[in-house]
Amino acid sequence: MKKFFIFLLVVLSVVSFSKVTIEFWHAMSGWRIELLENMAKEFMATHPDIEVKVQYTGSYRDTFNKTIAAVKAGNPPHVVQIYDIGTRAMIDGNIAVPIGDLIEQDPTIDLGAFLPQVLNYYTVGGKLYSMPFNSSNAILFYNKTAFKEAGLDPTKPPRTFDELIEYSRKLVKKDDKGNIIRYGLTWPTHSWFFEQLMAVQDAPLVNNDNGRGDKRPTEAIFNSQAGKNIFELLTKMTKEGLLINTKREDWSGARQIFLSGKAAMLFYSTSDVKFITDTARENGWEVGTAFLPKPSLSVQGGVVIGGGSLWILKNHPKEEIDAAWKFVKWMTEPKQQIKWHLETGYFPVRKDAVEQLLLEGFYAEKPNYLTAIFQLLLSKQTPNTNGAIIGVFPETRDIIETAYEKVINGEMTVEKALNWAASEVTKALKKYNRLYE
Repeated sequence: MKKFFIFLLVVLSVVSFSKVTIEFWHAMSGWRIELLENMAKEFMATHPDIEVKVQYTGSYRDTFNKTIAAVKAGNPPHVVQIYDIGTRAMIDGNIAVPIGDLIEQDPTIDLGAFLPQVLNYYTVGGKLYSMPFNSSNAILFYNKTAFKEAGLDPTKPPRTFDELIEYSRKLVKKDDKGNIIRYGLTWPTHSWFFEQLMAVQDAPLVNNDNGRGDKRPTEAIFNSQAGKNIFELLTKMTKEGLLINTKREDWSGARQIFLSGKAAMLFYSTSDVKFITDTARENGWEVGTAFLPKPSLSVQGGVVIGGGSLWILKNHPKEEIDAAWKFVKWMTEPKQQIKWHLETGYFPVRKDAVEQLLLEGFYAEKPNYLTAIFQLLLSKQTPNTNGAIIGVFPETRDIIETAYEKVINGEMTVEKALNWAASEVTKALKKYNRLYE
């Protein structure tokens, strides 16, 4: 009898302390890998019945592709970070548990605490499909020290396209032989900035309410005057030697050009505010941040959410889905969102997190962190500023970037390149839509 009771106690002990294990895949490289691992450890310390296995799975695109492959193979992760432009494909794939459904069953979470501008992106057809986590938008970084040197007011960054050109002309430096040693502007040569500058003009990329209407988008319409404004700006600056283009989608290259002083301004993501601000200070100069410029001050649009969100995938036991939901909720609580914001530059997705930092005086001391938040809060909310929802977004970006290269290489005019790009994206849309008709 004694042996039986000992055996029973051991069994009950094992049952009581058995853990539910979930996998979390993400696309955050560099120092963010350790940051996310440490955050998961903090979660596990307060949730000893849950084990989170964190895995860096490469770039956003790599992570998306690996997720689809894992689903097809029957061994998907429980939680995965998917970039913003994967939203339509994730919904159409029907591989995730809609976050909105989980929230309806959970009285502990209040969507009113979240920034509506962030929720709007991931809400399609009235339903929230994923949980916002690492949100960003595009901003202008500028070298305040270089501004002073060029006779520009460091408190007044360029607000319009014309001012961007005017400032760049003053900021360009040449050596004795006439070689440019400092350009006015650089950027990662990435379609994301084209998309953002379209939203700044409240202009759509595709029809049917930018893909957010009752019908799927069937036609690309970014070959509008708004699209021409962007290509003409970048082309003019390139030809004048005001803008130094990187190779396609070279984020680290553009950042290094700016931080090395080879360009005085930079189009970039707010996600690197901490790194860029700290590195500039270490190099002996001061960096400022500003809203993206627009064609004229009369234009009133906004910016689109960038970054990624957390998706909970289907085909797991209920206890694992429940554990995944606890982890996702925890990652978006104020404390975690503040930690993520301070260590990266991605802004908090919650109002209460922003409010807490405001009251503590954080933004008064470090205003560069606040620029993207203000830019978002002041954005007009329309289908155009909420961002396009299309199933062929990666392909669309490749096409737009190819079109830009054709222009700056002198192979096509702005109008021909944009018309070609719109035609190619339209073909891709129609091919994709046939899969769901």
